[in-house]
Amino acid sequence: MIHQTKFSVQKNYFKTTPFIKTFVFVFIFFIAASCSNKNYKENRAVNKVDITESYDAVASPKKLETAAIKNKSLVNLKIIRSASVKYKVNDVKLITKKIRNIVALQNGYISDLRFSNNLYQKENRFTIKVPQDSFDLIMDSIPQFAEFIDFENITSRDVTEEYIDIQSRLKTKLEIKERYESILRKRAKTVEDILATEEKLRVIQEEIEASQGRLNYLTNRVSLSTIEVNLYETVAYKDEPVSYSQTFLSKIKNGFSFGWDLIANAFISIIYIWPLLLIAIAVFFFFKRKKK
Repeated sequence: MIHQTKFSVQKNYFKTTPFIKTFVFVFIFFIAASCSNKNYKENRAVNKVDITESYDAVASPKKLETAAIKNKSLVNLKIIRSASVKYKVNDVKLITKKIRNIVALQNGYISDLRFSNNLYQKENRFTIKVPQDSFDLIMDSIPQFAEFIDFENITSRDVTEEYIDIQSRLKTKLEIKERYESILRKRAKTVEDILATEEKLRVIQEEIEASQGRLNYLTNRVSLSTIEVNLYETVAYKDEPVSYSQTFLSKIKNGFSFGWDLIANAFISIIYIWPLLLIAIAVFFFFKRKKK
């Protein structure tokens, strides 16, 4: 009886053992999965910190210094900026006055103003000279008065290389001039030497003046930008009259003017022929006295 009981217990134990093993295996699996997930999150957090620290390293004083050098080089560039624009406006005279005021506030001026009027439109063309620092401001301000923009052309010409080349050549020529002057003062003894040295000085002085003139021209073009503006407004078409009729007062005015012109011309004609008149008067009195 006791042997049978032990056998049944062992039999039940073998029946429950696979279930316990399965439960233990599943429990261990979930624990391992949760640990690996936790490690994954921790690794991501570490990587995020590393990325942030590397970004801070990039935004270092060295980067700021490099940007400052680039900005400095851009400031030293010699660029001639110019533009040409054409706008349709509602009132040419009024808009021209407003643009003139804006340009004056930016220490600029308007030159070469040309106004034309025909049966179709009124047109005003002028040139704006404005400091280069105010170029963009003017180009942003003028279009606000336009009803329609026909075109806007902006050009930039880099003359930095030419500017530096002229400066270096000018410096060399000034040094040559100093040497010639030193020769003229100390070494030129004969008249031939003096004349030859003075001729060299004359040639080098002409070259220096030409270089200085070109340098001043480039400096002026760089400092002052040019904007060619064309404003126009359309008007209602009217046929040109074939003939003009004058009023009564206008005819009277023209009559007085014509009479005065006739008298003035007659008097001037008499002045031109005064010798002939004197001869005619003399001949008349001569024959009259002879007849008596």
